[in-house]
Amino acid sequence: MALRLAAILSSVLLGACSVVGIRSGTEEPAFTVVAREGEVEIRRYAARIAAETAVEGSEEEARQEGFRRLAGYIFGGNARRDRIAMTAPVAQSPGERIAMTAPVAQSGDGSRIRFFMPARFTMETLPVPNDPRVALVTVPEETVAVLRFSGLPGASSVADRRAALLAALEAGGWRPMGEVQAWFYDPPWTVPALRRNEVVVAVAPR
Repeated sequence: MALRLAAILSSVLLGACSVVGIRSGTEEPAFTVVAREGEVEIRRYAARIAAETAVEGSEEEARQEGFRRLAGYIFGGNARRDRIAMTAPVAQSPGERIAMTAPVAQSGDGSRIRFFMPARFTMETLPVPNDPRVALVTVPEETVAVLRFSGLPGASSVADRRAALLAALEAGGWRPMGEVQAWFYDPPWTVPALRRNEVVVAVAPR
């Protein structure tokens, strides 16, 4: 009874912390800060493993559907029925255009949604997803530029911060090397002003 009560109190406390933007016990990929240019942080990430899925639809619809698929995987929708700890951030990047049969030439761009796997796992020790739309991939080591922002991560606010990140890089010593991603660290019930969101792009020195 005492153990059950402690577990309940712990869950309530963790939920309350997430409401006010305090992330307790949520693993994030390790990184090294290489440089800072104004509000932009340059980080170096080692190779890491992610579960990813490609989703059609608007940016926000794709994020929601992708989250559901990936959450299904880590909450037991896999060959071993294992539960895998949730990590942060959830990453969203533009997906490739998908060819369609006539009379429609192409679909919308869609998105690629990723959950990064806890560092203790390897490709050999992770369970195979049950959903064929979910794949396990190795994300190579990379240097990225990051611009942090708070608030609700709607499509327009993310687009504004993407533009701000690219403008900041244009005037600095790093050049973008690909598409800008959006990373989201908090559950949807977190107070908007305390949310941690980031726009991220791979970079190389000029």
